Amino acid sequence: MKKIIPLLLLSALITLPLIAADRRAMTADDLWAMKRIGDLALSPDGRWIAFSQTCYDMQKNSGNSDLWIMPAGGGEPRQLTLHPQYDGAPQWLPDGSALSFLSSRSGSNQLYCLPLEGGEARPVTSLPVDVEDYLWSTDGKQLLFIATVYPDAPTLEESAARVEKREESPVKARTSEQLFFRSFNHYREGMRSHLFLCNADGSGLRDLTPGEYDTPPLDLGGARDFALSPDGGEVAYVRNIDPMPAAQTNNDLFLLSLKGGEPRCITTANKAVDNHPLYSPDGRWIAYKAMSRPGFEADQEELMLYDRASGRSRSLTASFDSKIGEMIWAPDGSSLYLTAAHQARECIFRVDVATAAVTEILHQHVNSAITISPDGRTLYFKQQSATAPDDIHSLDLASGQVRQLTAVNQPLLDQLALNPAEEFWFTSFDGKKVHGMLVKPPFFDPAKKYPMIYLIHGGPQGAFEDGFHYRWNPALFAAPGYVAVFVNFRGSTGYGQAWTDAVSRDWGGGPYKDLMAGIDYLLKTFPFIDGERMAAAGGSYGGFMVNWIAAHTSRFKALVTHAGVFDQISMYGATEELWFPEWEFGGVPYQKPELFKKWSVSSCVDNFKKFRTPTLVIHGEKDYRVPYTQGLQMFTALQRMGVPSRILLYPDETHFVLKPQNARLWWQEVHGWIGRWTGSSQD
Repeated sequence: MKKIIPLLLLSALITLPLIAADRRAMTADDLWAMKRIGDLALSPDGRWIAFSQTCYDMQKNSGNSDLWIMPAGGGEPRQLTLHPQYDGAPQWLPDGSALSFLSSRSGSNQLYCLPLEGGEARPVTSLPVDVEDYLWSTDGKQLLFIATVYPDAPTLEESAARVEKREESPVKARTSEQLFFRSFNHYREGMRSHLFLCNADGSGLRDLTPGEYDTPPLDLGGARDFALSPDGGEVAYVRNIDPMPAAQTNNDLFLLSLKGGEPRCITTANKAVDNHPLYSPDGRWIAYKAMSRPGFEADQEELMLYDRASGRSRSLTASFDSKIGEMIWAPDGSSLYLTAAHQARECIFRVDVATAAVTEILHQHVNSAITISPDGRTLYFKQQSATAPDDIHSLDLASGQVRQLTAVNQPLLDQLALNPAEEFWFTSFDGKKVHGMLVKPPFFDPAKKYPMIYLIHGGPQGAFEDGFHYRWNPALFAAPGYVAVFVNFRGSTGYGQAWTDAVSRDWGGGPYKDLMAGIDYLLKTFPFIDGERMAAAGGSYGGFMVNWIAAHTSRFKALVTHAGVFDQISMYGATEELWFPEWEFGGVPYQKPELFKKWSVSSCVDNFKKFRTPTLVIHGEKDYRVPYTQGLQMFTALQRMGVPSRILLYPDETHFVLKPQNARLWWQEVHGWIGRWTGSSQD
């Protein structure tokens, strides 16, 4: 298989110019016309795959999710739900007789079941609060679910009544006596997420995690942070009971016997992140993920195995230097399958329980939502690349053969001129090797020179990958006639933990030098890049880096900074996750202000008037991670220094731009600004 892939890629590159002649450049409307496959659910007999699919309507400025089903061996998908409200999160009943799902059709998010033999979906829950996530017991007689409630409310009805009263009140003031009173994009209003248990018919409701703690925690969780043992007698869940959870990453794993007794923490010794419990099929083990450094949210996660009989844990991936994503058990319990970041890809690996051997079984592109057939012979998953959004694929574990099972966007993709991401490596300022990718514009002519957009990822412990990003899409950046380039500078994930660590306490140092070394390499290596017409754009940490670039170089003709940090001290006082800046800058700014000041763009604003790079500032007013005042401060500084600048402020967006019409405006503003200053406007 590995020998065939380069030949296929070569063939695609040879035929691309011929295909592109009948196609057109992608637009923002095309991006939002793409159908987005969500959760997958394989039936217990392995015959059917149910999945959610979201479609967006630009005119309505909203999206809707419905359920679909298809044969696991391949075939035409069939739509199961047509309701104008949300239908998603499909799971099969353990006996395979029906498909359960969450739906908002009743006005709140409740659980429904759709019989396989046909008929209307019937409600399983009719609760006064939303069901947020759920899990069936292996015998189908019990249901675990998550709901957000007032922890001191004696009933769900009382909790719902308080919410209604609050929403109807003309007074919108908020009070709190502790941090984490808001999180990412919403205020908590004194509520907590709790784990509940009930019978399959909704009766016998129990709050398994009462009190003032969130289960699951607000952040740093796994794909699902609760699980039920195969025999139905025990629940595993994750919560953070630290007195100051806003400043600690100490998520712990607890076990609770459903026969009675107090919950028991099995990760007390580890003061860093523990999450994502998974019982083995025979119930002997609990697999989970664990970090080792308290306070560091991007630490290396290890796959741990807890022996329920002995109470001891051991690592299966101590020598595996990659960021682990999802994980599932093989049906026979002899191994686990997991996704992990590796050089701008999300690959799939097998981990042997007995030997701890880790084997890569799928390398190419970005893979997610892995599930396995009951006989253990086939993996099913979603795969995307720079030229195609997610489709469902299968992998025969014996032969290694990959099959694409869906092509939900093929009619639209057939109209678009999309070029694949091409990778390169270069030597940075200190001799380290740095990886990057570039996407050429539609109808690329090697004899011409093209302006370049340098894309800078957020995190900073993140990466640009060979995927179809729905916000920072390289193909759409390239569409008007740009070469889109992204470099995974130090701090990026997928290149070993030492590389990821290298950004901490050095925000504007090594990463900035990597990016500048990348420019030198690109201009020397690719003659079609016009070094006199370059722009840079980034969001979150990438926005910080663009702000930093504005104060340190004149190499770019235009800059775009989205949700970027401007002043680290005022950022610390307004963000909701305190562990992050405290780790990145070595403490709290009141006691250790040195790095907060050193890596604040506010400390070098006077350089703006030296370089005078035209800058577009973008921010959402509901962004609580990087509060929008950071964007206001950046824009104010640019204006006061006499730098050509423009601000795009969204009162109804958060850290991301998620509404279709707002996103269309975002792309118009970004392309318009870059085109205006690089002399490549398409108007």
